[in-house]
Amino acid sequence: MEVPAAEAVRESVPPAAAAPLPSPASPDPAPGTVSMKDLLEAGLHFGHETKWWNPRMRPYIYGQKSGIHIVDLRQTLPLFRSALHFVSRLGAEGKTVLFVGTKRQAQEVVALEASRVDAFYVNHRWLGGLLTNFATIRKSVARLVELREITESADFGRFSNKAWSRLDKRRRRLEKTLAGIEKMDRLPDAVCIVDPKNEMIAVQEARKLNIPIVAIVDTDCDPDLIDYVIPGNDDALRAIRLFTSRIASAFEEGRQLLGSLPPESLPLEGTDGAEGTDATEAAAAGAGARNGRSVEHPPLGASAPTLSGSPAPAPSPPSAPPPAPPPAAVVAPVPPPAVVPGATEAAPPVPSPNPPGNRV
Repeated sequence: MEVPAAEAVRESVPPAAAAPLPSPASPDPAPGTVSMKDLLEAGLHFGHETKWWNPRMRPYIYGQKSGIHIVDLRQTLPLFRSALHFVSRLGAEGKTVLFVGTKRQAQEVVALEASRVDAFYVNHRWLGGLLTNFATIRKSVARLVELREITESADFGRFSNKAWSRLDKRRRRLEKTLAGIEKMDRLPDAVCIVDPKNEMIAVQEARKLNIPIVAIVDTDCDPDLIDYVIPGNDDALRAIRLFTSRIASAFEEGRQLLGSLPPESLPLEGTDGAEGTDATEAAAAGAGARNGRSVEHPPLGASAPTLSGSPAPAPSPPSAPPPAPPPAAVVAPVPPPAVVPGATEAAPPVPSPNPPGNRV
């Protein structure tokens, strides 16, 4: 019996991708629209070979087929939307994002999408200390600006051909590594990474400075190092383009809301109201506790943040002071012993002129 083409395609799709697709009429809660169909078309469900897997990715793996792990897209979709809401809120609060992708298939895509939304990016070699030693990186950026003025000015006759060629080579090398962060005058508020295993130095520097990390995590990566995990394929060009384009679009849509809406009115999850905000804060606190980071708490006595339009709760009245302790009992002084008449007092001992320690 011949199997229809539609049935053959349905059988070839892994079980993780067979989850019901969202209805086209239902609005997508995420700022950057992403659906199960987009994840399937980008090939986000294909992982690495089973022999290269990281056991900590077990919760995000559905199964294996032909020696290849299959990522559970039913978990990738809500995690992707949660990351999009986080990036959108950063844009609405006027914060900055740094895109990092130095592998060959990600260099052009990262530079294109980051430049489209005027964000910072690193698409060539990651300079060690770019975050932890930011002052030195700023000096290199100043040197790049100086070399650019020298090489682009018409008055280069004061240099010999060899000296001018050496300066121009130095400028081109700095532009390759610092062009995406030339205008970054302070540390970014979040880092979006393609393949955190390949960008381990960037991950370690961001964790040391408590900078949130949003990354697409393949089956050979460690998800415990990432704050906003997006399980999926980080090698395919379509998957990288989907990740960077949706993150950049969410950041741009968030910046369009800058000044029009208070940050408290932007939900962090796919649901509206306080439930989505509480769920995201609990997830972020759990990630911070898992990663060993310090979680900020409001000071004692401060009122909890409320949604816009709801009155703040009244402060509780101060408690009564504890009762004063009873006064201590007065002890009468002991009188000196009576002197017996006729008794002689013992004379104090006379010190020796030559004590044992000072023998002549």
